[in-house]
Amino acid sequence: MVDCIIVGSGVAGISAALTLQANRKTFLIFGSKSLSEKIEKAEKIHNYPGLSDVSGKEFIAALQTQLSDAKIEVNEEKVAGVYALKEGFTLLTQGGEQYQSRAVILACGVESVKQIEGEESFVGRGVSYCATCDGFLYKDKTIAVVCTTKRLEHEIGYLADFAEKVYLIPMYKNVEIERENITVIRKMPAKIEGNLRVENLAFASAPAENIPEKLPVNGVFMLRESVSPAILMGGLQTENGHVIVGRDMSTNITGCFAAGDCTGRPYQYAKAVGEGNVAAHSVSEFLK
Repeated sequence: MVDCIIVGSGVAGISAALTLQANRKTFLIFGSKSLSEKIEKAEKIHNYPGLSDVSGKEFIAALQTQLSDAKIEVNEEKVAGVYALKEGFTLLTQGGEQYQSRAVILACGVESVKQIEGEESFVGRGVSYCATCDGFLYKDKTIAVVCTTKRLEHEIGYLADFAEKVYLIPMYKNVEIERENITVIRKMPAKIEGNLRVENLAFASAPAENIPEKLPVNGVFMLRESVSPAILMGGLQTENGHVIVGRDMSTNITGCFAAGDCTGRPYQYAKAVGEGNVAAHSVSEFLK
């Protein structure tokens, strides 16, 4: 068991990791070795103290060098859920691995794609965010997959190995995956419908010829780079999609702290770095 697990490798997560290391705490950080796609795509960063007109790629390179010098490794296993236990927390990855910690810092950013109506209410009843966790439940069934990035196409292939029929709704260009049982639909659905479980994926109008406005499906997989913190950790208090925190970055769950974009606007690097630092200091105080 480590002292703290950090979920997210943006500047809030990195700031928290560096501060925990300085405070001599043990920790794991989960995210991407490329750190932040949002930063990487930035043309110029003007308002970060000490950096003048640096590009996003240059900023990422500097952060990666800093992590390397500090010997901090980012774990790229995709997080499926974080669970508060009687003593500490358990993090479950989509590959089925489990990690334990005494505290948690959520620095997972915000979703870039708005939730579909009915999505949150059907979580666990046909809506899933984890292909490897739940794919086997849909053997020989019909599913829809909303995917936001080409980097997750291997998960679409994994689902296609189980399902009889897959309706793929990609939110990116240049779809490369091709399977006989995959039909690509280039229109965002409007609503997930059903009674006890998911029954239909509805569109505002017919998305294409020979495709109805309502697709009968047994399940809907939402494959995104980031997942809503409230879905990642059950019982977490949020407002308008953001985690509710105190000045010490504490949440309503004892031992769980949050930092960065997931706590609300402004979505700025300087704000995220400061919150990551505060969250790490608060973890150190909590562990006392």
